[in-house]
Amino acid sequence: MLQPLKPKSRDSLGRIMTRYYEGNHLEAAKGKFVVWIAIIVPTELLKGFDLIVCAPESHSAMCAARKVGAAQCEKAESVGYSMDLCSYARIDLGTFFDQGRGSPSMGLPRPDLLISNNDNCSLLVKWFDVYHREYGVPHFVMDVPFCYQSQQEKDRRYILNQFQDLIRLLEEMTGQKFDYDKVREAVRETNEAMKHWTRFLKLAAHRPSVNTAFDSFAHMAPYFTWMRGDPALTEHFKLLADEAEAELAAGRFPVPNEKYRLMWDNIAPWHQLRRMSTRLAELDANIVWSTYATSIGRVEDRLDFFEWDGGDPLHYLARLQNRGWCCYGMDLRYKAMAEMIERYSIDGIVFGSNRSCKVYSVMQMDLQKRLARDFGLPTVMIDVDHADVRKYNEENVFLKLEAMMERIAAEN
Repeated sequence: MLQPLKPKSRDSLGRIMTRYYEGNHLEAAKGKFVVWIAIIVPTELLKGFDLIVCAPESHSAMCAARKVGAAQCEKAESVGYSMDLCSYARIDLGTFFDQGRGSPSMGLPRPDLLISNNDNCSLLVKWFDVYHREYGVPHFVMDVPFCYQSQQEKDRRYILNQFQDLIRLLEEMTGQKFDYDKVREAVRETNEAMKHWTRFLKLAAHRPSVNTAFDSFAHMAPYFTWMRGDPALTEHFKLLADEAEAELAAGRFPVPNEKYRLMWDNIAPWHQLRRMSTRLAELDANIVWSTYATSIGRVEDRLDFFEWDGGDPLHYLARLQNRGWCCYGMDLRYKAMAEMIERYSIDGIVFGSNRSCKVYSVMQMDLQKRLARDFGLPTVMIDVDHADVRKYNEENVFLKLEAMMERIAAEN
């Protein structure tokens, strides 16, 4: 039986996320300026102002993990939004149209400004445009070039120019003066947090692994909120890494008889974290690594944390705008996954063909063919949706997973 998430860090996660969502509503009620952002928008930049920052994508993932995603989706569908749209969008829109009812956090406080981007998800722009029309508030779109090689200097300058435009807009709308020193401190703090996150992830190299990809999925949550650049995130990631190291030293493992070391490609299946990890553990299988959990704190095909050199924090943040897995071309994805396979002794790859996230899923068939050919690894493609459980068939998925594991066993 799979052990529960690390108990101290699990409790810490619950506390800081509850404090975050409750605090947003309390501060908004006092009249504080509220910004809604896409998760790739650099929150450290926004630390230069005194704001409330909310991420609708994170809210939707939380709803799915709390098993209310499908119900919220149906509310959006009932007013005409297609079931083919991203489930993140449908969950958050459903919550909006029902005035926060059904959401564990009662939705998000009313925004004064919307900031989206188009490099990791073009649908975000249209999704946020709904709120732009409904609330009548400005919508700032960050136009970030896709990344088929290392980021070019002209692309970085283009992003930096947009940062300056955003700073001017916020100064005008809030009446506040941008504080560069606070941004520098926030970038320094995020770097400290990411050192601990990287320390935690690297423990997966041990066989058996002291953690699972499902651990990393759960504990990513605060990173995708206003907590980037906050000491609370650093403390949480340090606790997580320390606790995992202690469990490794004590010989406590989530899958003690780990026989199959698997890798996951795509966004976390939020509605299946406990159920899928438990069933896999019963089969002595562990998804020890994922492309999704390594999409934070790194750039392009590099597997290790991309550390700040102490220079211009805005320049560093612009460099990181090409970090999301979805904005990479085929070769960058292949190189990163190839290193993951070798570094973490992967026996098989699970490609989650995501009904919602087309841009993450579009290259998977080609990646599957190339990696299977070059590494001789069994792979499997399963149908999943990251937040809408109605598009997931557990028994069909596990038939495929068990067939892949039988092949691994036969070849070893």
